[in-house]
Amino acid sequence: MITGLAAGIFWAADTIILGIALAMTPFVSTEQAVFLAPFVSTFLHDFCSAVWMLFYMGIRKQMKQVVRALKTRSGKFIILGALFGGPIGMTGYVFAIKYLGATYTAMISAMFPALGAVLSYIFLKERMKPIQIMGFIVSIGGMVALGYTPGGSQISNFGLGFACALLCVVGWAVEVVICAYGMKDPNVNNEHALMIRQMTSAIFYGVVILTVIKGWGFTANIAFSKTTAIILASAFFGTASYLCYYKAINTMGAAKGMALDITYSAWSIVLALVFLGQMPDVKSVICGIVILLGSLTAAADLKEIFGMKPKTA
Repeated sequence: MITGLAAGIFWAADTIILGIALAMTPFVSTEQAVFLAPFVSTFLHDFCSAVWMLFYMGIRKQMKQVVRALKTRSGKFIILGALFGGPIGMTGYVFAIKYLGATYTAMISAMFPALGAVLSYIFLKERMKPIQIMGFIVSIGGMVALGYTPGGSQISNFGLGFACALLCVVGWAVEVVICAYGMKDPNVNNEHALMIRQMTSAIFYGVVILTVIKGWGFTANIAFSKTTAIILASAFFGTASYLCYYKAINTMGAAKGMALDITYSAWSIVLALVFLGQMPDVKSVICGIVILLGSLTAAADLKEIFGMKPKTA
């Protein structure tokens, strides 16, 4: 459980640092820059994360095992999962914000753990107790409430935006289930899976998406700037988050791993206060507490949370 919570804390740090990078001049200087920013930042983030993983796996002398894992059937499943979670899920998310606005996109995308839990039940045969399901619902409800801002969204195309948001939900949920299935192979652990995932996402984004949107020139202009250095820092925490996340999925199951990972929205409130001095409002505090309590309940029943072992016959 600690590993899953760590994944949420590290992702919150990643989110805050990446937000700082996206607010810098290169990403907001022109209308074209604003359009390209989500795609280019995602590519740079996943590319930097892949670099961190190469460094990490090199130190651990695991690259031969990664190559071996790539050749397995499970390794190919990880590649498929990466395509769903990275290019498909993130592209849907970006366009949903464009057409639906950030508020409604945040609310809809918060549903991905629910779909992931259903898919885990169907395909991975993962079972959750009623109280854990209730905790899941409470946590997701907290995320929806946290993301809702009355009048905060500018909708330009509701139908298309909603479809893109659903694409995001499906992509992120399917990624978790496919990767969890791939990591059942003893030859593919969570570290191998993440190395494959980040390399796949970075390569696909660079070769396909940036080429299609003609974003390579813009990418080259900022590649060696201070902004990229900040993205490199955010990717460090993102990589740490994914390592913990994939380990939690591998040891606890996809549904429980997701339940703990989505606590990042609550930890973001704490980290923003500590490091940026952003004082949260009452709504944010209440929603953060609800998310944490719901996620803890979803990951372990109340007896396990408070350290009480269930009675045995």
